[in-house]
Amino acid sequence: MRQLTVASLKPDDRFLGFLLVRSAEQRTSAKGGKYLDLTLCDKDGEINCKKWDGTVPPPKQGSVIKVQGTVQEFNGRLQMRIDQMRDARPDDQVDLSDLMPCAPEPAEDMLAEINRTIDAMRTPELKSILRELLAMCGDKLMYYPAAQRVHHAERSGLLHHTLGVLRAAEAVLPLYPFLNGDLLRAGAIAHDLSKTAEFLSDEGGNVSDYSAEGQLLGHLVHGVAQVREAARRANVEGEYVLLLCHMVISHHGLPEHGSPRPPMFPEAEMLHLLDDMDAKMNEMEGVMRRTPVGAFSEKIWTLDRRLYHPRVYEEDLEPSPTDSADSYSGLL
Repeated sequence: MRQLTVASLKPDDRFLGFLLVRSAEQRTSAKGGKYLDLTLCDKDGEINCKKWDGTVPPPKQGSVIKVQGTVQEFNGRLQMRIDQMRDARPDDQVDLSDLMPCAPEPAEDMLAEINRTIDAMRTPELKSILRELLAMCGDKLMYYPAAQRVHHAERSGLLHHTLGVLRAAEAVLPLYPFLNGDLLRAGAIAHDLSKTAEFLSDEGGNVSDYSAEGQLLGHLVHGVAQVREAARRANVEGEYVLLLCHMVISHHGLPEHGSPRPPMFPEAEMLHLLDDMDAKMNEMEGVMRRTPVGAFSEKIWTLDRRLYHPRVYEEDLEPSPTDSADSYSGLL
């Protein structure tokens, strides 16, 4: 019998099956009792879980465990109370592809598309810097997520997000022909690459912690240093280096979101908008997958609001010759 997916869970559901450990630690309750606080996931979603037994050691992050428990609602969010749990065994024959959140496209294909974009650029300085940046990331780029939580927190999520911003840039460039296309493309590719140094991830895309650089500098400041080092290796000097550094350090837009400087030229502003759009759309897509049609989600803390899953069905729409078969798949 196939187990329930995390995205399909509802209050009072009984769950029995295998889940991947995103995080697990022993904590102390207000009354002094010990318990396990876990975040468990499959490929479609994750859920916070509690094991009210202080004698059970926390499972290893990135491991697979078999759990039995009951789904509850707590502070507007789903939570599972675990009754029993154990490590997965070889004879369980668990298919990791069912549990490991992964980008929807192969990493090799996404990286190849980024490299084709770089090859087609007409600005030698930017091409050289970008090639050095990709080389500095090395194999990490093939499996690193874009975040520990929130958006693109999946294997190869950093490539997924980078390519999403790059594709969005290609889409808007015809609308704003005054923009420098190569500069915007370069910013889209470079803006988050320093996340490979910001946190520590295994090859499954599970982040265990932030690195010293991540905690002391963050990926914006470290990203500027990375661009300057790439430019040094490529023997590139001049304004393109400065502009790309500014795009990296300003792409969060506001000081309260981490940017020491706001975007101060059009390509930097557009990068900020596209980065924010791609991150929010990815997060909202995940919320829609786990929220029933016609219902509201739990409060999404990064968005500071609940989301509604609209009652829109493809059969209710008049056919259009320009509509693709999956035009509204994100709403179903």
